[in-house]
Amino acid sequence: MRMARQALFTLLVLLVIPGCAGLLPKPPQFSQEIPPSWRNLHGSDNDLGPAPDFRSWWRSFNDAELDRLVDQALRDNLTLAQAGYRVHAARELAWRSQASFLPNLSVHTIAIPNPTGTASYLQAGPDVAWEIGLFGLSHNSNEVAKGDIGLAEADRQAARVSLVAEVARIYVSMRSAQQRFLLLDQIVQTLQRKLALTQTRMQQQLATTTELHRAEAELSQAQSALIEPQSAITQAQHQLAVLLAQTEPDLSLSIVALPPTLRDLRIEQTPADLLRTRPEIKRAEQAVLKSAGERGLAWADLFPKLTLHGLLTYSFKEGGKRVGDVDGIFSIGPSIDIPLFDWGQRRAALHAREDELAASLLAYRQAILEGIAETENALALNERLRQRVAQEQITITALEQADTSMQAALRLGLADGISHADSTNALLQAKLQLVQAQEAHSLAFILLYKALGGAPLPAADAAQ
Repeated sequence: MRMARQALFTLLVLLVIPGCAGLLPKPPQFSQEIPPSWRNLHGSDNDLGPAPDFRSWWRSFNDAELDRLVDQALRDNLTLAQAGYRVHAARELAWRSQASFLPNLSVHTIAIPNPTGTASYLQAGPDVAWEIGLFGLSHNSNEVAKGDIGLAEADRQAARVSLVAEVARIYVSMRSAQQRFLLLDQIVQTLQRKLALTQTRMQQQLATTTELHRAEAELSQAQSALIEPQSAITQAQHQLAVLLAQTEPDLSLSIVALPPTLRDLRIEQTPADLLRTRPEIKRAEQAVLKSAGERGLAWADLFPKLTLHGLLTYSFKEGGKRVGDVDGIFSIGPSIDIPLFDWGQRRAALHAREDELAASLLAYRQAILEGIAETENALALNERLRQRVAQEQITITALEQADTSMQAALRLGLADGISHADSTNALLQAKLQLVQAQEAHSLAFILLYKALGGAPLPAADAAQ
C-alpha cells in the first residue's frame, strides 16, 4: 500500500506540474528590414560576364597555382583544424547535456558504525536517478547546447572565409610585387642609359650639371624603389607558408608569373543572402538562441525540480556480533526541490538572462547592419577600382603610341636618346600604375566576397 501511494503521488506530480509550463513567457521577437538589392551594385549587370560560384569564387582569377594553394590551405591550415576540434567538442558536450535528463545508474558503497558503537556496517547497492526536465528545463538545456554548437560552427566557417580570402590576397599581392619588381628593374635600366647619355653630353658640354644631378637622382630613386617589392615578395611567401602549415616557403612560388586579373563579373547575392552566408551574422543568430535557452533555464529555476530515485541497498555487518549478516532494502520515490525563499537570487538571475537576451538581439541587428555596410563599401570600392583600371589602360595605349612615334623620330634623327629614355620611362611608369590598379581591383574583389561570407562549406555540411 505504501508503494502504491508513492506511485500515485508521483503520477499526480507528473500530471500537475507540467501544466505550469504554460507560464513561460516567449522570448522577444526581432524583425530587421533588409533592402531588397545593393545600392552600389554595377548598373549594367546584363552586359557583364557570369557570376562566380559563391563557394569557389577565387577560381574567377583562372589561376591554377592559386587554386592549388587554397585547396592545400583548406586541408592543412592549423587555425582551421583548431576550429574543427572545437566544433567536435561542442557536439560532444551537447550529448552530455541531453544525457543528463536520462535515467542514470550508479553503485554506491558506504561504511558506517551503529549509534551504540557495538558494530559497523558496509552498505552497498545500485542507485537509479532520473531528473525530469520540467518547465522547459530539458528543452532549454538542449537549446543552450545547440547554441554552443552553432557558435563553434560559425567560428569555423568564419575561419574558412578568412583563410580563403587571406590566401588569395597574399597570392595576388605577391604576384603583383613580382611584376612591379620587373617593371622597376626595366625603369632602372632605362635611367642608367639616360644617365650615361647625360654624362656623355656633359663631356661634350651639351648638358648642364643640373641635368646630370637630376638624372642621378632619378636613378637613385628607382633603385631604392626596388626594395619594396623584394620585401613584399619575401613576406608574402612566408605568410603563405604559415597558412599552409609549412616551415619553409614553397619554392614554386619563387618562379615569377603574371598576377591574376579579373574580368567584369556579375554579383548575384542579395542583402538577404547575408543572413545565411555571412558567418558573423550566423554567430550573432546562434548567440541569440543560446541566450534564449539560458533565459529559459533561469525561468525553470523558479519552479520545483523533480527527480525520481530508485535504491536497492544491502547492509553487511563487518564487526560486532553475528558478523556476516546481510540485510537488504528497496526504495523508490520522487525527490522534489521546491524553492521558497532565497533573497531574490533566482529572480535576479532571470532578470540578468533577460538583459543578456536583449543585448544579443541588438548584437544580431548590429551584425546585419555591419554586414550590409561592409558589402556596400566593397561593392563601391570594386566599381571605382574597375574604372581606374580602365582609365590606366587608356593611358598606356596613348603612351605606347607616343613611344612608337618617338622611336620613329629617333630613327630619323629628329630626337635624341635622352628623349627616347624619357618616353620609355613614362610608359613603364604607366604600366607600373596599371599593375597597382589591377592589384587594388583584385583585392577589392576579394574583400567583397569576404564580406559576403564566400567560402566552401566543410565536407560534412556540404554533404548534408
